Amino acid sequence: MKKDVVTTGLLCIIAVSLVAIAVRPNLEVRPVQAQSATEYSLFIEPGTQLLRSPDGSQQVYGRVVIDLRTGTVWGFPTMTQDPYPFDPMKGKPVTSHPFVLGKFAFEDMEKR
Repeated sequence: MKKDVVTTGLLCIIAVSLVAIAVRPNLEVRPVQAQSATEYSLFIEPGTQLLRSPDGSQQVYGRVVIDLRTGTVWGFPTMTQDPYPFDPMKGKPVTSHPFVLGKFAFEDMEKR
């Protein structure tokens, strides 16, 4: 008899706990998080282009990258038409450092 009371009591506790877990998401409203998980919002142009710096000091093959937050257009030299930085004289990976090609005035699109 005592065993039945303990078993029934534990089953009641489990049932109440399961109902609480099932009902809680419907009663508790959580705010929506709309932040982006990425630190940078970039558009990377497919393929390679012949990049010319605005002052005319450089003319190299590279990738065009647009910072969608600011509208700044960056050129990442690859030195060849390959889509990644490559220097045939070095036998190790190369790091490409960008230079500014120009800027899109995204804020002007809101002006009518």
